[in-house]
Amino acid sequence: MEPTPPHRELGSRLERIGRRIPDPVLLFVGLWVLTFVAASLLGGHTFSTPGAGGAPIEQVIRPVYQAEHVRWIVDNALVQNWLAFGNGVLGVILVVTLAIGVAEHAGLLGALIKKAGRRVPLTWMPVMLVFLGIMSSLATDAGYLILVPLAGLLYAAMKQNPLIGMAAAFAGVSAGFSANLIPATPPDVIVGMNARVFAEAQQVPFVGGDGRPLNPATMNYFFMVASTFLLAAIGGWVTKRFVMPRLANAPYTVPADLDLGEFELSEGERRGLRAALLATPVALLVLAGLALGPLAAFENDSGVRVNPFVNNIILAISLFFVMVGATFGFASGRFRGLGDVVAAATKQMNTTGYIVVLTFFSYNALALLGYSGIGAYITYLGAQALLGLGVAEYPVLLLIGFVLTTALINLFVGGLNSKWLLLGPIFVPMLYQVNPQMTPDLVAAAYRVADSSTNIITPMMSYAGIVLAFMRRYRPEMGLGDMILMMLPYSAAFLVAWTGLLLGFFLLGLPLGF
Repeated sequence: MEPTPPHRELGSRLERIGRRIPDPVLLFVGLWVLTFVAASLLGGHTFSTPGAGGAPIEQVIRPVYQAEHVRWIVDNALVQNWLAFGNGVLGVILVVTLAIGVAEHAGLLGALIKKAGRRVPLTWMPVMLVFLGIMSSLATDAGYLILVPLAGLLYAAMKQNPLIGMAAAFAGVSAGFSANLIPATPPDVIVGMNARVFAEAQQVPFVGGDGRPLNPATMNYFFMVASTFLLAAIGGWVTKRFVMPRLANAPYTVPADLDLGEFELSEGERRGLRAALLATPVALLVLAGLALGPLAAFENDSGVRVNPFVNNIILAISLFFVMVGATFGFASGRFRGLGDVVAAATKQMNTTGYIVVLTFFSYNALALLGYSGIGAYITYLGAQALLGLGVAEYPVLLLIGFVLTTALINLFVGGLNSKWLLLGPIFVPMLYQVNPQMTPDLVAAAYRVADSSTNIITPMMSYAGIVLAFMRRYRPEMGLGDMILMMLPYSAAFLVAWTGLLLGFFLLGLPLGF
């Protein structure tokens, strides 16, 4: 019997470890229980943390087993600690998902991918696929379920190994999940809105390195735009330098039932794209009218400049996607009436069921962390430990250490949202207390770099099995270890280059967003 190849053994080992890690929902249930027990045991303990102006703030841990605190837990479980958590973070996430769902289920994204794929020379194809993968992170299902198999079809049609195109697309969708040219994407909203909650819960000022207030949805936008071009270039280079030489002459099969014509645009899709092209400037004019009209910037009675359009950029972009997506749907024939638009939005919302369940338990656990004082105490202990190590004067080391820690955790705990809810409440205030240069937007950007870079080499990523199934259409014997080995160069290159870009922004004092 032949020995198991090392890369397949690695994949099997990671998979076995991953299966032993509980679902994130259960992790948050356990966190709630641990917080309750710790607060009950440490009730009455006091300690001091630095406030926004540097003055110490006296903190006390509440004995949550007492009746008044149990009443607070029960009274606030549904509304204040869940639906209204962070001024309605859950509602914002659902609205963005609804709007993008209209464009996705209308078929707009798939048509754009087909259109671009048929016009790009083979030399530039890897860069294009990584770029499209990054842009498809507007709607993750479309990236994994549409772009990856379409990339295989495209390469098969060009008589090339389909796994080359699928690897590039997978790298773009997953490793580039936190980059985009469009502001206020779902990851922007999830990370930014919660970062504000984490900061304000422990009196950390929600401002950037220049002292200006941060907009949660766009606080990393400039960095994400630069990341999009960097990752597309790096991903294209990795494909040509490592993936193509390895797979160019490797055997593959094209299934007999595979219709390579699936990559061709239908007449309806062509009509839809023409209509969407005309609808785009109209939608932009509508948004410009709002920005210059009722949502124009003004100074309030206190002399503070207020910009309603920027403050509501999430709703503005959601409106844009609904207008353009619905236009494509009607012109292509996918939508026959307004009921179909509602059905598309409803279908997308059906995929958010897990988010609803996760946020109920996670937000209640985080609320108890804040109310009991245990969260502040953990932050205090962590900050004191880092200060004791003498790294407070080395912000670059703090950034690199946080990136590497998050990248390692990502191998075993999947999901951007769940990990951010686990790590953010601790690291956002902790790193700021250690060094005030570690502002919430910087910590959030570092988290996104680390989380995205190792997504493609962990079996814990929710779409890993689906992507592997797509790849097995062309190479039936392919295992998880084979896929991890194939994607490893992308992960390593993204982690190094992307961290370097973040350090460049930080050291040059460039704004991460607006």
